[in-house]
Amino acid sequence: MTEDRGRKMTIKMIDVTEKNFTKREAVASVKVVSSSETIKKIKNGSLPKGDCLAAAQTAGILAAKNTASIIPLCHPLTLTYVGIDFKFEKLAVTVIARVKATYATGVEMEALLAASVAALTIYDMAKTESKDIVITDLKLLKKTGGKSGDYIAP
Repeated sequence: MTEDRGRKMTIKMIDVTEKNFTKREAVASVKVVSSSETIKKIKNGSLPKGDCLAAAQTAGILAAKNTASIIPLCHPLTLTYVGIDFKFEKLAVTVIARVKATYATGVEMEALLAASVAALTIYDMAKTESKDIVITDLKLLKKTGGKSGDYIAP
């Protein structure tokens, strides 16, 4: 335990021992905004570093699978599915991460981290083309399963 300005600071992992295993799914998204020329190169796979979308998919999948190693209080989960998709607009690409598992806790953090890391990978691969890339609007779109029920973003 540490103290900061008189306040005791503690953290703890939630005990899910008694919770039922149910099918869980979460979908998260994030936008990568840049010039139309850079977005076109991302879509066409014509960036100097190569196929940006394949790299982003791989990075997002790896991130979801390793969430418990990155976010301290997340439970290590056996994921049954991770999918990374892309939706293009003139000035943006939206990354959509979908994660599934059957477990006693949800997969929201896995979906959010997958979307984030996929977006960061796009940034890394496209930064030679544009310095004004912005990653924005990271959000949970949907979650199903568990005691708290389903959630769909408004």
